[in-house]
Amino acid sequence: MAGLLLAVPDLIALDLPALADAAGYPGTRVIPAVSWLLPLLALKLTATRRVSHVDDLLADPAPALLAGLPILPEKTALTDYSYRLSHGHQRRLLAALDKKMIAAGLAASSEAIFGLGFHAVMHWGEDPAPEKHYVPTRSQRTRPVLTFFAQDTGTRNLVYASAGLTKATRAREAIAFCGHWKAVSGTDPKMLIMDQKVTTQAIPGELDERGVKFAALRMRSPSLMRHIKALAPADYTTVALSRPGPRNRPKVHEDPAETLTSYPGTIRQLAVTGLGRDAPTVIITNDQEIRTKALIGHYARRMTIGQRLAEIIRAFCAGALSSAVNLNADLDVVLCVLAQALPAAFRLRLPGNYAHAAPGTLQRRFPGTPGEITNDGTGITVKINRRAYSPVLRHATLPDNTAVPWWGGRHLRFQFA
Repeated sequence: MAGLLLAVPDLIALDLPALADAAGYPGTRVIPAVSWLLPLLALKLTATRRVSHVDDLLADPAPALLAGLPILPEKTALTDYSYRLSHGHQRRLLAALDKKMIAAGLAASSEAIFGLGFHAVMHWGEDPAPEKHYVPTRSQRTRPVLTFFAQDTGTRNLVYASAGLTKATRAREAIAFCGHWKAVSGTDPKMLIMDQKVTTQAIPGELDERGVKFAALRMRSPSLMRHIKALAPADYTTVALSRPGPRNRPKVHEDPAETLTSYPGTIRQLAVTGLGRDAPTVIITNDQEIRTKALIGHYARRMTIGQRLAEIIRAFCAGALSSAVNLNADLDVVLCVLAQALPAAFRLRLPGNYAHAAPGTLQRRFPGTPGEITNDGTGITVKINRRAYSPVLRHATLPDNTAVPWWGGRHLRFQFA
């Protein structure tokens, strides 16, 4: 897997050693903190589903070289290390990482519009500790590990993650993210786009106090559906959306002063038909100034954002929790944020139409590429084998000579057949 070392220049650009120091991750007498994180990161970048599958990488020198180790730690060592880390470690890593992502253009601090959502990681063990939550992909209530993600709508990159949420704490994750983003960028998010299930009706009142706008999908209760069905065709107006396809002229009915049971004040509600769903889409927002067309456009962008989030979860195995040899789920989801930042940065180095390439596409084409690794004592030369996408790598803006801090300053050079 010589292609795995293509991630090294972007790890240095994000300054992984400084991120680990800022997070306060502990090391050991033999293995520094960075060399504990990189084996776990290698599992993500190679789409290895579980930490127990690290044995699949032991015979390959590239993952160990990425970590600056002679051989990767065993699965029990990686698991034990993950449980040495607290929630505070992950929060500090995310804060330092987001600052680097903003500086590198991987997160758009100026637009600051984010999509929020939960993801249930299935739990297969007998441990009764996880609470029951509804899992949409299985259409049932079960005991998963509930995780939360925030995604920048401008770049479609993850910027925040948390795990182990409970019914008592899940509703306040939107507020926790606002606090995180303000600490990182100096200002609260401009808008949050989410489903109504992300939080309770009382929490948006706190968003109002912070000056944060939100747009949420409202649950279609029987009384709400009766109200919508009673509307006449003349109650709707047609909105022309700037997007290709047959569903770019939806019909919209707007209630500018709708009330909710626990929301302090009135809210703007849009009932939208013609977006490809059988039932109307109901959008609620506290933004009274945004144009209807722009608001529906934000909702349409959320659909593509949800697709990218599903791609990230699949590519970096955020849905694979093992009961036999498990990993600290809080660390696991934060590593997903870091892992997806690397292909996002790598895309910017590639010529051609790679700006919107899915993480899984980049994984298949580049990190798994075989090659020859040569160590001359002062540096490492990686010769990537010729494949169909070799011309892309030859024209990529990769540095000619990179000093790698966790290799004792040794240099990394790439050659392409």
